[in-house]
Amino acid sequence: MEQTLSIVKPDGVKKNIMGEVIARFERNGLRIAALKMLKLSKEDAKNFYIVHKDKPFYNSLTDFMSEGPIVVMAIEGENAISRVRDIMGATNPKNAAPGTIRADFASDIEHNIVHGSDSQASASYEIPFFFSSLEIL
Repeated sequence: MEQTLSIVKPDGVKKNIMGEVIARFERNGLRIAALKMLKLSKEDAKNFYIVHKDKPFYNSLTDFMSEGPIVVMAIEGENAISRVRDIMGATNPKNAAPGTIRADFASDIEHNIVHGSDSQASASYEIPFFFSSLEIL
């Protein structure tokens, strides 16, 4: 079983669609292995997105991710990383397939409702960023 991380970003929490996001993962045969709501500090957001530190969107992304509560979840299932990414849709909601989370709910490329690990290496960094081994069931 593969594990991945997904985050309902502040815009998704503000729109009150956390349950819908989780339900879409569950309806597709994925299991929520850990779940919590929290608010990142700017420093936490910078540390989480450190891989993007040299990109032009780094500051606006970390500002956005620290502006309100988020819901983080460890998700598991066969091919969980690619399946979660398919359910989320393309990063830019204008390019997201109909019926995906981003096509249905996102307003723009930065305010795109959800984050998902893009590789096993990312998941291996991201899951323990938010969850101890005792929290993943």
